[in-house]
Amino acid sequence: PAIRSASDMRAAPKRSMCDPSIAVAALGVKPEYFLKDFKTFGFIFESLGLRDLKVYSSSLGGKLSYYRDRYGLEADAVLHLKDGRYALIEIKLGSSEIETGAKHLLEIRELIRKYNQTEKQCPLAEPDLLMIVTGGPIGYTREDGVHVVPISAMKP
Repeated sequence: PAIRSASDMRAAPKRSMCDPSIAVAALGVKPEYFLKDFKTFGFIFESLGLRDLKVYSSSLGGKLSYYRDRYGLEADAVLHLKDGRYALIEIKLGSSEIETGAKHLLEIRELIRKYNQTEKQCPLAEPDLLMIVTGGPIGYTREDGVHVVPISAMKP
């Protein structure tokens, strides 16, 4: 939304652990624990993904924030580059969550498109990239244009 918009949207710096292993150590559990607690492992994985995105995008002057609106629609990360381009990013540990992540990203893009149909004076830029960072081994681009990227493929 525009700066003076009454819309209830939150975009703020994304905060996470600088090293997810600290959280794991603080929990005092063995790696096998996460075979039974995928939810906690997913939070740890998200923190790892955010850390990597911050590090790898810093050489480009990239900044991370997140998106969440009043309806609960969110993106785990919004990567902003100095030239105005930006990416909406979801971080999903398992392949079973890719569809959900893609749906969220596409819904946000559609909200922007609908806004731009009515707001001609101050339209919002559409995201230049929709991406899901995953723990899976294979990277690909879905038919809807969402890029699925293994965390192991991310490099500076």
